Amino acid sequence: MAVKSLNKSKITPIAALIFQGGIGVVGLLVILVAGIPVQGFGAGVWPSVFYGVLGALCTYAGLLLASQIPGLFPADLDRQMRGLYKFASGYSWPALILLSVFAGVGEELLFRGAVQGWLAEHTGPIAAVIAASLLFGLVHYVSFTYFVIATGLGLVLGMAYAITDSLLLVMVWHGVYDMIALFCLLRFPGWFGVNVRPKD
Repeated sequence: MAVKSLNKSKITPIAALIFQGGIGVVGLLVILVAGIPVQGFGAGVWPSVFYGVLGALCTYAGLLLASQIPGLFPADLDRQMRGLYKFASGYSWPALILLSVFAGVGEELLFRGAVQGWLAEHTGPIAAVIAASLLFGLVHYVSFTYFVIATGLGLVLGMAYAITDSLLLVMVWHGVYDMIALFCLLRFPGWFGVNVRPKD
């Protein structure tokens, strides 16, 4: 989810949804204007949905396991997680689910469909995946650690798109990943170094 400020958000849910939806509109316009070929469903709708959900679960589980390795992630990630917690706790669950869906659809249209698709035509698939993933990481930059994690996720999604020819699969993967991440952060904040004071 492209969120520049991770402090307690003063952005209304409608404004946040419009922003995320706008990313998708930009991606779709670039695809249409530039005539970028987009691979929509790969092996089909239901396999794309199934493997997208499975990919999201595996990716998030892998990230959680990696976070348990002492010293792998620097302390600044805890600060980013506290900021993300403050941001997310200001929204209702329906708004967070919609934001996750809009992020999955919009960001994948832009980064995998438009950017990676255009680069694949002009440079080749490997360079396209790497360049689109780096751009994805830069857009999510709030710290170097967060950039590395976002770039890594971009690489996984980019490779999945290149291998499966299914934009739907990576949209589902991204959206479900965001939902899982937000659920775990809000339900189990202690896992991420977030101390929540009980309300009086």
